Amino acid sequence: MPKTLLKIDWLTIFLFLLLVGFGWINIYSTSVTDVEASWLDFSEIHGKQLLWIGLSLILIVLILALEAKFYQQFSSLIYVAALLSLVGLLFFGKTIAGQTAWYSFGSFSIQPAEFVKTAVSLAMAKYLTGINIHLKNFKHQIQAFIIIVIPMFLIMLQPDAGSALIYVAFIIPMYREGLPDFYLILGILVALIFVLTLKFGFYYIGAVIVLLMLLIYLFNRNKKPKLLKYITVALLCIGFSVSVGFIYEQLQPHQKDRFDLILGKIDDISGKGYNTYQGKVAIGSGGWSGRGWLNGTHTQGKFVPEQHTDYIFVTVGEEWGFIGSTLVVLLFVFLMIRLVFLAERQKSNFSRIYGYSVFGIIFFHFFVNIAMVLGLFPTVGIPLPFFSYGGSSLWGFTLLIFVFLKLDAKRMEI
Repeated sequence: MPKTLLKIDWLTIFLFLLLVGFGWINIYSTSVTDVEASWLDFSEIHGKQLLWIGLSLILIVLILALEAKFYQQFSSLIYVAALLSLVGLLFFGKTIAGQTAWYSFGSFSIQPAEFVKTAVSLAMAKYLTGINIHLKNFKHQIQAFIIIVIPMFLIMLQPDAGSALIYVAFIIPMYREGLPDFYLILGILVALIFVLTLKFGFYYIGAVIVLLMLLIYLFNRNKKPKLLKYITVALLCIGFSVSVGFIYEQLQPHQKDRFDLILGKIDDISGKGYNTYQGKVAIGSGGWSGRGWLNGTHTQGKFVPEQHTDYIFVTVGEEWGFIGSTLVVLLFVFLMIRLVFLAERQKSNFSRIYGYSVFGIIFFHFFVNIAMVLGLFPTVGIPLPFFSYGGSSLWGFTLLIFVFLKLDAKRMEI
């Protein structure tokens, strides 16, 4: 343990502590209206979060106390245990806001999906470091995707589309390890066709697809391209565009509303679009320097529901302004850059892949949450790392980062 402390990356720990500390200050602001309120009132959310922060320190000690090789040797067992924790929710889970995603222990609840991300990261790293495993091989690609899809499916059963969406982040370590560009291009193309079809309709998008394929074919005619290939791609794209309407009808009413709001098909600032509208108003009211801590009218007036969880960035924007918001964004960017730097200096493939998994998960949480708050992405239940209230979320990110820091500290031995 003492040797680990000497070799551990303290810059990452410093960034972690800054984000957790500033996050708690903002949770405090959403929790109280009186500056004289006790910081240690465990009946309030800021007191509970402070307790989770304290327990996180114990978790950090336990993570660092284990041998680095433990995480690689037992990664498969950890993955299976994580899947069983998700299956157990179907029988013993507690339902909150329509989602059976928590185990209840008295006044505290634990959301296993937050810890499963670490298990999947370890399992992915273990699989991709196997003998003769190459992501250029289609069979190996499918097997890697299965590792991701199983927990996604179990989480969708809760149902929790937001937590399931985060597993798209594993494309990043897979891409780093040789996953063909085809999948990245395919993913972007599918997302574009889906959104644009919802916005403009099938007939318009179908015509655009045909026109684009024709132009690409004519542009490459000197290379004697195969016309059948372009016709096949065009037909597949048009076929998917036709199916968008069917897929859309399978969504839950609230999910449809979120897409309709983000695409401007409905405008309901007092109902379905209330959260997003009030959030943008609050952030805009912060100006350059903000209204000041505990002085945010929207935050103190509780205008934005669940502001201490998914919409915590609203408090940052209102009370700390553009300057404070930029500082928070920069802290996240510095942390993510640092994680990539640490991943690239690893001596073992296992540690590198795990490091890129940690980066991918934090990046997706950060990007989607802030885009959601700003009205650039449909509202989904994705917390802002280290800021959003919740012990499971905080512990999950703590586990992700400090397992990686343990691997990095022992990188010469793995």
